[in-house]
Amino acid sequence: MDTHTDERTLGEMFAELSRETRTLVQQELELVKTEITEKASAMGKGAAFIVGGGLIAYDVNIPDLHRNAAQYVDKILKGAKPSDLPVQQPTKLSLVINLKAAKALGIKLPPALITRADKVIE
Repeated sequence: MDTHTDERTLGEMFAELSRETRTLVQQELELVKTEITEKASAMGKGAAFIVGGGLIAYDVNIPDLHRNAAQYVDKILKGAKPSDLPVQQPTKLSLVINLKAAKALGIKLPPALITRADKVIE
């Protein structure tokens, strides 16, 4: 880790992460606007994409990430060294389909895809 990162406070790092997250959400919403105006389908990630009117979102399962983080915290509080804990990739993903957007775009989604979705917005 470089010294610049070491010197930053947790608050400064959180503020930077928050700015980056806002930028990504704004870009997703712009993609949704383009999808609607151009009658083109798009796939995004996260709730903002679907809530904004996007067609399909595929992303990590946030509650599952929180559970995994809690397990890490538990291990650290019980004395494990953070450097000894393995880095893990998300193992559970969520598929969300917006049927309202599909209808507006004139797209008929396969029933098998709808059945596999974790959440369907009608």
